[in-house]
Amino acid sequence: MRVKIKITIGLFLVVCFTTYAQLKNKPALEEEFMDMGFGVFVHWSMDSQLGSVISHSLVGASEEYVDKYFKELPKTFYPDKFDADEWARLFKITGAEYVVFTTKHHNGFCMWDTKTTEFNIMNTPYGKDITGMLFKALRKQGLKVGVYFSPEDFSFLNKQGTLISRKREKSQITENAELLAYDKEQVKELVSNYGPIDVLFFDAFKTGPLVQYVHSLDPNIVVTRGEMKTPEQTIPDGPMPGPWETCMTMGTQWQYKPTNEAYKDGGELIGKLIEIRAKGGNFLMNVGPKPNGEIPIEQEERLREIALWMFVNEEAIKGVRPMEKTIKDGYAWFTQKKGENAVYVFITGQKDWFKGRRRSFLLKNLKATDSTTISVLGQNDKVVEYWPENIPESRFIQHEELLEISIARAQRLYNDKVWPNPVVVKLTNVEIIK
Repeated sequence: MRVKIKITIGLFLVVCFTTYAQLKNKPALEEEFMDMGFGVFVHWSMDSQLGSVISHSLVGASEEYVDKYFKELPKTFYPDKFDADEWARLFKITGAEYVVFTTKHHNGFCMWDTKTTEFNIMNTPYGKDITGMLFKALRKQGLKVGVYFSPEDFSFLNKQGTLISRKREKSQITENAELLAYDKEQVKELVSNYGPIDVLFFDAFKTGPLVQYVHSLDPNIVVTRGEMKTPEQTIPDGPMPGPWETCMTMGTQWQYKPTNEAYKDGGELIGKLIEIRAKGGNFLMNVGPKPNGEIPIEQEERLREIALWMFVNEEAIKGVRPMEKTIKDGYAWFTQKKGENAVYVFITGQKDWFKGRRRSFLLKNLKATDSTTISVLGQNDKVVEYWPENIPESRFIQHEELLEISIARAQRLYNDKVWPNPVVVKLTNVEIIK
């Protein structure tokens, strides 16, 4: 009799555990996500026509504004200059591994051919499935496809007669059964009709039921916001365990802002990428296309500056982890190749470094061994253009407590022969010391 009771209790516990177990990202997929390092975020909706903040202008708006927004704005959204292949080629050359696109922001406007609502891209003068075209183009370039999806939906709340606000009870799927059911239909459409989806970013205060739902639909999707830390517009003070991702704008606004905008320069964005990778995170850098579908020239310029730097140095950004014991020494940031004894030293803060000129740096956290090698990424260390007597060989000297590295910036990347962005030194078979 006792044996039977034990067996019954055991089965009961198994059933309970199975029922309430939380579905999570697969660890192997999270490792792959951490390897990628750099992605492009795209914020774009029909209110880009106004150059306003995406969606949020509806909160606190008058009835007249809300009515015009939902009824009139779709009638003039006509992104006839949108070229999915051109976007994908540009994103690919930046060195990004994945692209996350706003399929639906908080306003509820769907950028795909949905059967759930008339408030979508097909009911505009443009009338084409932007999401489908973009995802096809991204895959053609070998880029991972990411979906941004807002479970909060101002259009749906407005139809329910609920005051539009992100902080009201009914705005969250956990407090609004109709909204949850509606969101599930939309998520199922995206996963089923536009897959395979690689990454999903749920942007709401309460996301649990949808996170579980998407894992049940496709366990090979990595959920970022909703399951991992995704600091917005900030970089953590230090490394955080496991996968995490900082998302950040080039300027002050996520969506296209034609007036009163102040952009970070390319060097600052590269610096943020380096810091985030040194701390073990991914950098999801935002782009806000114009209402006609073009990427603003100011944003394209920064993407291409990053593209040049990544073309030379992406080895130090992809497939790396924070260096053991320390991530920075003065102007030098570090990453370490996963599974290898190779350390990358990002030499930042250097001004007017002219082609062919040599500089030396002292590192207190690394110690050379008999097998140590040194190189500068992108260079062959053999020749400086038009300067044959200059041999730009990378060298190191191990002092009692400091490792001295001596390198020349030998590669001509700009016509003025001055390179303002960080040079990356690769050191192999070194000891890491505290």
